[in-house]
Amino acid sequence: MEINKIHLMDCIQGMKTKIDENSVDIIITSPPYNIGIKYNSHKDNMPFGKYLDWMEEFGKMCAIVLKNNGSLFFNIGDKASDEFRSFEVAQRIAKSLKLQNTIHWIKSVAVPEHNINIGHFKPVNSERFLNNCHEYIFHFTKTKEVPVNKTAIGVPYADKSNIGRWKHTTTNGDMRDRGNIWYIPYDTVQSEKEHPAAFPKGLPEMCIKLHGFNKNTIILDTFLGSGTTCVVAKELGCSFIGFENDEKYYKICLEKLSQKRLVQA
Repeated sequence: MEINKIHLMDCIQGMKTKIDENSVDIIITSPPYNIGIKYNSHKDNMPFGKYLDWMEEFGKMCAIVLKNNGSLFFNIGDKASDEFRSFEVAQRIAKSLKLQNTIHWIKSVAVPEHNINIGHFKPVNSERFLNNCHEYIFHFTKTKEVPVNKTAIGVPYADKSNIGRWKHTTTNGDMRDRGNIWYIPYDTVQSEKEHPAAFPKGLPEMCIKLHGFNKNTIILDTFLGSGTTCVVAKELGCSFIGFENDEKYYKICLEKLSQKRLVQA
């Protein structure tokens, strides 16, 4: 199995032929949502039943290549008019893996009572549905018993007296568990010119740190897109593998990775 390499090919075929069983520590990926996004070559509007079957096969292969203590972080979003789609997809993957955590990636937060309005979202043109300001990150494992490093992405205590009071919980000095609500601003329209659905670097970085990593960690992204996961893995000193079946996006990934220097974890 070759590491620190990306492949121009379908990810399911790639996992079958390019990756050893029980060899990957972390999978971080975001598939086409099948909601009509305009990709370069992929048609994002297949019949929903066929899409679910595809995601089920994807889940089976992830279960094969993941280590027993590995994690799959699966990012997916919904249409504002169809809020159950993500869970239907998650249920198909759950036929092969167990859902350990459900994380909400918040793109925009508005708290007018405190004059807070941060982030942004893609407005929905509707008189019936609210703007959808979040997406899901479903954290799957084989056993639902994989320890995670919660304080690696923790937040400081507002009341410092709680540091001693809650020392019996998983803490790291002044840091406490962030919980499953992650505010991560996403990239602007300028970056979307290279890919219409790129997630921000903060997303894979937080997933990697939550799972835990070192210089031997192998990270897989099955739907590379613009290559963010592999770029972050390389920046953190991890090994990576990726699959992308669109030549245009594949070349973007190659260019990005060639500009990043591998560091020691």
